[in-house]
Amino acid sequence: MGTALIYDEEMTKYKLLWVDPACKIEVPERLTVSYEALKNSGLADRCVSVPVREATDEDILLVHSEEYLEAVKKTPYMTLEDLKEFTLQYGDVYFHPNIYHCAKLAAGASLQLVDSVMTGKVRNGMALVRPPGHHSMRSAASGFCVFNNVAIAAQYAKLKHGVKRVLIVDWDVHHGQGVQYSFEDDPGVLYFSWHRYEHQKFWPQLRESDYDNVGKEKGEGFNINVPWNKVGMKNSDYLSVFCHMLLPVAYEFNPDLVLVCAGFDSAIGDPEGEMCASPDIFAHLTHLLMNLAGGKVCAVLEGGYNLTSLPQSVCQTVHTLLGDPAPRPANLDGPCESALESLHCSRSAHRKYWSCLKHAAEHPSSDVSTKRLKLAEEEEKVENGEEKEKAEEEVWPEPPKRVTAPVRTALVLPDGVSCPDRCKLFSSSKDPVIVNKLRENFPRDAADSDALTTLSSLVALVEKMEKNEICNGLALVQDVSMAMTCVVQHAAIALSNRVLVVCVGDVLVPAHYKEDGTILLVHFSNKEEEQKSKYHIPVCLKKGCSDVSGFMQAVLGLLLPLGYEYDPSLVLLARTPDSGLCDGAWQQLTGLLQGLAQGHTLVLLQEGERAYVGPTASSLLGEAAPSVGKIKAPLLEDVESMEGLRTRLQVDWKLLQTTAPETGRGEEH
Repeated sequence: MGTALIYDEEMTKYKLLWVDPACKIEVPERLTVSYEALKNSGLADRCVSVPVREATDEDILLVHSEEYLEAVKKTPYMTLEDLKEFTLQYGDVYFHPNIYHCAKLAAGASLQLVDSVMTGKVRNGMALVRPPGHHSMRSAASGFCVFNNVAIAAQYAKLKHGVKRVLIVDWDVHHGQGVQYSFEDDPGVLYFSWHRYEHQKFWPQLRESDYDNVGKEKGEGFNINVPWNKVGMKNSDYLSVFCHMLLPVAYEFNPDLVLVCAGFDSAIGDPEGEMCASPDIFAHLTHLLMNLAGGKVCAVLEGGYNLTSLPQSVCQTVHTLLGDPAPRPANLDGPCESALESLHCSRSAHRKYWSCLKHAAEHPSSDVSTKRLKLAEEEEKVENGEEKEKAEEEVWPEPPKRVTAPVRTALVLPDGVSCPDRCKLFSSSKDPVIVNKLRENFPRDAADSDALTTLSSLVALVEKMEKNEICNGLALVQDVSMAMTCVVQHAAIALSNRVLVVCVGDVLVPAHYKEDGTILLVHFSNKEEEQKSKYHIPVCLKKGCSDVSGFMQAVLGLLLPLGYEYDPSLVLLARTPDSGLCDGAWQQLTGLLQGLAQGHTLVLLQEGERAYVGPTASSLLGEAAPSVGKIKAPLLEDVESMEGLRTRLQVDWKLLQTTAPETGRGEEH
């Protein structure tokens, strides 16, 4: 299956016909530069082109009132003065004789994308549409939006395709109040939005956009708002909220479909957002969603007004939808105080609705500090008669070129084990230098020709991954611990790499690991281990890895933040036969870790684990992991153990923080 790309030049054929400072940034070039970037980079040719269609009245009425639809239908016949007058009744929007046609195409394109994904014609996709939709309400246009494309798509998916649970992720820099209003009483739709808020000073300046608006009636708990109360949010802030808020709740919700309100005004350089997140962060945000809902992810363009960062961000998103490994994450220096306060407030507001958040810190007893600081700053400026200073124009580097390795997945297998489809069976001639080194390091196995051959192949495979000739690999070995030691020694010493080692089960961890930061070891088991340093992290789960809820909570809330902050050049994932981890959770782990190290992941399985070769290879090839089902509450002992571990580690690992420190507050953006 492929990735759908939906675009039609017709949606560029309207523009602002009068002077309006609030609307002048919404221009046809937003769409043309995005599509041209996809064409010039070769991404458009790799996608499955799906034609647009107009949304029908029936489609539009899934979300909008008949009175509003009939009013918009009249706009193609209005004079310029009539259009101006019609526009005045709505907020920050403009109309044009062709906008009704374009709005029907934008909504219809979103439905075409849902149809293509839900019928299995494609795995995922993106719709480049205009006008955007997430501000549009039942009976009102708003914020450049005429019809609510994603809200219509969600209702359509439920009605036509029988989808029970839809996750809507809105990473636009504005709050999608139209989407929130559409589903605030619907437990079948989980709506997540982060947005510039500044304590209700930023458009749309709604009280309902704050963290404590959690939904109504049956939909209580299914509306998540993370308000940004300062500008300048960075990659760390975005990843922190994904790891500690969105992903745990999303996995517990267990959606059948993921819709993304893909607004890129949350990227650096945008005049609306004034944020500092680089375009490549959208590669990672997209990747982190792609193991939900069996990979059924539909991204629909919303905002984005910087004609440089917008196309860069669109390309990063489509690269990842196509399965290309994400680039190494940049500038992960930990979340700022204001972001932590917003995260803390949102987590506390949802504690009673989601078992994954029951351990979250309670709401701060006093008003959050950034609000006090902001109000004090504003009062001081008024007193001094200062005008708001103009922000300097941001400059950022071009996102790194994403070069796909010629071979996606290579396997080192013993005789008699068949190689799965689309994988390459890997073997190498014995390098005398490597063999002699292996004999020195593993004298007990020096006479075992098969063992030396396997270890030699592992070293050669790692070298191919280092050169990006192979993206990832899997090896079936006699002794996981020995193979792990061999790879780590070679990668950390010979290649001067940073290696993230993730052990699942009762693996004998070699005692001679250096504590110089070249290796970060995270070990999941049911045994109490002493934490020897910031680079040796034992995660003890009472039932071991057989308790999926505890394991997934540890992966999302501990392992992923650690992995992103550490930023390895190789991920080594080892599993033992006694791990007890179910297929779904194992494949989720394998899939999620491929967001690190440009996808350079090497999986080690013991020979007795032959049954896992196929499912593991499937995840390494980029196929979505199966659902682990509706996750229950983890064991209290495990929660307490993990929170204790987080508390100890967050001094050194800033991405583990979920609350702002009470004293010694860090730098704010």
